Amino acid sequence: MATETGGLTQLGRETGMPASPEEAVLERVPAPHRDADYVVRFTCPEFTSLCPMTGQPDFAHLVIDYVPDAWLVESKSLKLFLTSFRNHGSFHEDCTLSVAMRLRDLLAPKWLRIGGYWYPRGGIPIDVFWQTGAAPEGVWIPDQGVPPYRGRG
Repeated sequence: MATETGGLTQLGRETGMPASPEEAVLERVPAPHRDADYVVRFTCPEFTSLCPMTGQPDFAHLVIDYVPDAWLVESKSLKLFLTSFRNHGSFHEDCTLSVAMRLRDLLAPKWLRIGGYWYPRGGIPIDVFWQTGAAPEGVWIPDQGVPPYRGRG
């Protein structure tokens, strides 16, 4: 795990896709405005994993919001981490929470939430939501902007 911009191992370098989420390297950089509370949002509308039972692909729209403390996640490492789920077999709930827990453990943010909006399998969409607790007072937390399933687009 890199802790400063000089210690980053992936940014600015050719980096292959990790074989699994466990092998993926998430990196962090110092937050530049520790004196202010603000929200960082990552939207991944094409998240892919595999059904652990059938091996068929599952698709989700992930929205990750967090209020940094000392660290920001380095975005290329996040992209590679999320991509590492492409060949990973796990249920929707596990995928969503695994992403959230890795970010929580890496960043120790003041607040973090994830919305996993999964596309239907067997005719049933599954949405998974988790957050670390109440958001800091006074921070603007926008709606995640993903409507209930009615044929997402």
